Amino acid sequence: MKLQAVYRVTVYVPPAHVQRVVDAICAVDDLRIAGYEYVLWTSALGTEQFRPLPGATPTQGEVGELTRAPTVRVEFCIARDPERLRRVIEQGIRPSHPWEIPAIFVDESQLPLP
Repeated sequence: MKLQAVYRVTVYVPPAHVQRVVDAICAVDDLRIAGYEYVLWTSALGTEQFRPLPGATPTQGEVGELTRAPTVRVEFCIARDPERLRRVIEQGIRPSHPWEIPAIFVDESQLPLP
């Protein structure tokens, strides 16, 4: 077994925008892991909540109003390359995601490969 150092990227996306976000990510990176490319996972429908504060420009909901909305978790791994990570987030996720500030999480992890 070989452990590959990766960034595990998770982003929460409204269901109607999942394919657009996935396509945008794959347009800037092949998400290659070992002998596979375009490797990612989506999880079952969940719920996110937020209350936009004064100065925010929410896509959904109103400033000061607690909003709950359906969401899908999209997750993928890439080798630990800060420039590659920046490109995926800045050119793939952010321009294609409908939220003003998408919920994007990056963890350093290890992927066990045979």
